[in-house]
Amino acid sequence: MNDLELTYLKILAEQYPTIASASTEIINLQSILNLPKPTEHFMTDIHGEYEQFIHVLNNGSGSIKRKIDEEFGNTLSIKDKKSLATLIYYPKEKLQIIEKSEDNLKDWYKITLHRLVQITKRVASKYTRSKVRKALPKDFAYVIEELITEKVEVEDKEAYYNEIIHTIIRIERASEFIIALCDLIRTLVIDHLHIIGDVFDRGPGPHIVMDTLKNYHSVDIEWGNHDVVWMGAAAGSPACIATVLRIAARYGSLDTLEEGYGINLVPLATFALNTYQNVNCELFQISYNKNYNMKDLELDTKIHKAISVIQFKLEGQCIRRNPSFGMDDRLLLDKIDFEKGTVMIDGKAYPMLDTELPTVDPKDPYALSAEEEAVVERLVHAFTNCEKLKSHVRFLYAKGSLYKVYNSNLLYHGCVPLDEEGNFRKVNIFGTEYSGKALYDVLESYARRGFYSSEPEEKRKGQDILYYIWSSPNSPVFGKEKMATFERYFVADKETHKEKKNKYYELLDDEETITRILREFGLDERFSHIINGHVPVEQKKGESPIKCGGKLMIIDGGFSKAYQSKTGIAGYTLVFNSHGLWLAAHEPFESRESAILNETDIYSDAFIVETSSIRLRVADTDTGYEIRDQISQLEKLLAAYRDGTIAEKE
Repeated sequence: MNDLELTYLKILAEQYPTIASASTEIINLQSILNLPKPTEHFMTDIHGEYEQFIHVLNNGSGSIKRKIDEEFGNTLSIKDKKSLATLIYYPKEKLQIIEKSEDNLKDWYKITLHRLVQITKRVASKYTRSKVRKALPKDFAYVIEELITEKVEVEDKEAYYNEIIHTIIRIERASEFIIALCDLIRTLVIDHLHIIGDVFDRGPGPHIVMDTLKNYHSVDIEWGNHDVVWMGAAAGSPACIATVLRIAARYGSLDTLEEGYGINLVPLATFALNTYQNVNCELFQISYNKNYNMKDLELDTKIHKAISVIQFKLEGQCIRRNPSFGMDDRLLLDKIDFEKGTVMIDGKAYPMLDTELPTVDPKDPYALSAEEEAVVERLVHAFTNCEKLKSHVRFLYAKGSLYKVYNSNLLYHGCVPLDEEGNFRKVNIFGTEYSGKALYDVLESYARRGFYSSEPEEKRKGQDILYYIWSSPNSPVFGKEKMATFERYFVADKETHKEKKNKYYELLDDEETITRILREFGLDERFSHIINGHVPVEQKKGESPIKCGGKLMIIDGGFSKAYQSKTGIAGYTLVFNSHGLWLAAHEPFESRESAILNETDIYSDAFIVETSSIRLRVADTDTGYEIRDQISQLEKLLAAYRDGTIAEKE
């Protein structure tokens, strides 16, 4: 035994000071290895659709319904099962309705509490008592533990449990107890949540999604390009701030920034009104939802055009100071011929639909006007001093990354950039070439510096990289040869609108490519999968989310309403439990109100992607490997106690 090992064992001995305590922990850890594998839930591309997100989160992509079916079988009617499921999803809201409408409330409490206790017992059965105890709500921990723990020493068990429930009802704590049980059931049904990118943009409530995730018991997030641009905005990148604002204006969700985050947009609105008062803004229409306030339409259209022009200027500045980004093809303001009304794209002149750009100086098109400069300065101040946004972005950094390896699955939002030959594309980042996993790692490193670094030059480079990750053809979370925002606004020829996907997307069913990617990230291709988001799967055209014989799954199917007409569904989610992998294709969600009042659930077509012939155990997970390592160290400590190398403490 070397000195380092001895030092470690002495530290471990502080926690387990005797042979008895070390032995007990070994027995405990060994038993945990044989428990069923906890359930993981995968969601992606939420895009601010908070009502559907919260509903799917609450129902565990159908996991709670399955538990109810397993527990009650045919002993409960379909109606009673729906009512019980809705109560578990929305206990506070459902109780308010039931307590006003139920004639015999005490009987309802009694029946419901018994049913919830049964479900709680079932979902708790795959965990140790210690883990369940940690998940128990503080106010009712002892009582719940009594109800879900088998009491061998009690002769009349039914009377014992009935008396506990009767007392809960008699002292008028039934409502609070039901809420606590429902919350516990949802916590135990899903052990860990994976969000594979794109919480932000398009939908009305990304801030509500982020608040929900911050309060979730166990979660990780693989950043999507829309998350990264918001991270860049919070860090103070002017190009990212302008992009966030343009998208919000485009989708009629500026109130998300104003009301959700408290960001002051008055300077931008004032500038847009003054500068674009008599300017044609017809090309900058708003794609609004049913809750959009139509009185804002004219102003938002002007804001949309004003911030778009500012974005193109700020992007140009970022690209010009970073020639290694290789994005010169996105420098288009200087390619406009205002006299001819054309723009030169890839060596060809195209007529422009709109050349009324009052702040663009043809001699220096990427320079902000004095008024634009003042607006951008105030916007940077507003974004970087928004405590709620900074809190959400710090959470993204703390719980997130560009990729994650978890229980033999490789999770990332977009793609691993490949060249035309199908090899890992070599990408120049500030003078050094990277590819594959190393490209992910260096981009993530700079992305973190963009928010956290105290060294001005490193912080600026990091902020520029955040913009680069958002829109570069070499970005693993963008994965297209160009972002044709300018062309979509100003050029009628749809050929210029095309955004060619990276070669990766042509090779999704190529086993050699997928195997090479899995190995690049240290995974065994025989037992591993890639779980991917970003590109909506168009089920209505017959596309399948399952690629390469099940080795890769793309689970973006249109959570965002903006994509649902294209995909034909409202998103895919994935569940990985001790029996295997389940994929659920969701129909559009009507509303939270309908789900509570009418007990309408999202219809989900669930099917098995992969099933295990032997039920998976904790021993088969990453946690299992960590536990085996702990057992090994504890066994060394035992040996050290027994041979006298380390003395036991009384």
